[in-house]
Amino acid sequence: MTKGWQDTTHVIAMVLAGGQGTRLQPLTADRAKPAVPFGGIYRLIDFALSNLVNGQVRKIVVLTQYKSHSLDRHIAQLWRLAPQLGNYVATVPAQMRLGPRWFAGSADAIYQNLNLIYDERPDHIIVLGADHIYRMDPRQLLDHHIKSGAGLTLAGIRVPIGQATAFGIIESDKTGRVKSFREKPSDPTPIPGDAAHAYASMGIYVFTTTALVDLVTRDAEDPTSKHDVGGSLVPMFVGRGEAAVYDFAANQVPGATPRDRGYWRDVGDLDSYYEASMDLIASDPIFNLYNGDWPIYGWWPTLPPAKFVHDRDGRRGQALNSMVCSGVIVSGGTVRRSILSPDVSVHTAALVEGCVLMDGVDIGRGAVVRNAILDKNVIVPPGVEIGVDDEGDRRRYQVSKGGIVAIGKGQAVWTEER
Repeated sequence: MTKGWQDTTHVIAMVLAGGQGTRLQPLTADRAKPAVPFGGIYRLIDFALSNLVNGQVRKIVVLTQYKSHSLDRHIAQLWRLAPQLGNYVATVPAQMRLGPRWFAGSADAIYQNLNLIYDERPDHIIVLGADHIYRMDPRQLLDHHIKSGAGLTLAGIRVPIGQATAFGIIESDKTGRVKSFREKPSDPTPIPGDAAHAYASMGIYVFTTTALVDLVTRDAEDPTSKHDVGGSLVPMFVGRGEAAVYDFAANQVPGATPRDRGYWRDVGDLDSYYEASMDLIASDPIFNLYNGDWPIYGWWPTLPPAKFVHDRDGRRGQALNSMVCSGVIVSGGTVRRSILSPDVSVHTAALVEGCVLMDGVDIGRGAVVRNAILDKNVIVPPGVEIGVDDEGDRRRYQVSKGGIVAIGKGQAVWTEER
């Protein structure tokens, strides 16, 4: 049971979902980053939305911009809340209410949609990104914000001081008031009382409405501003002494296991996306999708159950240490340490190891695919090898710094005949 303030009637959430996600290419070639599939039946945005809905924050607007069709369709199909109770998840494209221009940044996205705030008249506004993997009860964050009396509260996660140079670092005093916020500082300041860690910003904020409207309007009038929440609005609140930090380690989610408690990942590039995917499939998963007390909601297509066929030497259909979705057929092939999304086919004598295969991928007879991310409807012809010859893969496909091969949606796979 969540303790403290739980009335979310006068709270709305604004989910920033307009990012291009260029470092996730080719997965973002045809879709916005929040719409990238993850974990078989989910999209990246489902984690943020599930946390809000589970935490009874059910007035949600999703601000979109870049290649949003896939995201719009996903939200329309999955995220239909009860309107008669005043609940909704609504996608809001850039409406150009202030002239023929797109969002200049995340703060400008809020400013251009102040009409939504004026219509709803909330007391508090949660602003968050749409592309992180985590569980959080937002009511506990709201409770902390209200008790602090701050105009802004930033959610912070403890990171080792040696890794803090890669994050936006929140520096606070012993009372939790934020003294400074710096992007990727060379000399990060540790948490008071914890010299081994610093607070990294999670990109999750709670604003008191009047304070947000005031400062986002001031920011819009500043021609030198980058109009960014973290880079522009947060320093304004810090400068006025009106920013506080919330320790993510204090957030208690029902059903969390000791191993996945406090888990948070920013899947900003192919390697972090791949690593977060592999976190799902261990027998004791680093992030547990099977927590029924705080479910992550995904889209279940109308497909038959998964099937594994043939059971003789040389032709045995099997999947080991893997997650397998509905509609999958493993026909005489072997799958290890992989995620098979709906409607994937793995044919006789094929080997799939350490892979993420998205909807409709087809692995031909005798093919070998290792350490790869294959987007929707990629067809791997019989006998083709991917993730075996690094030099050859780098000539033909996109390969991450960590050596993960990524093949885009419907992309043709190279064969010797080409």
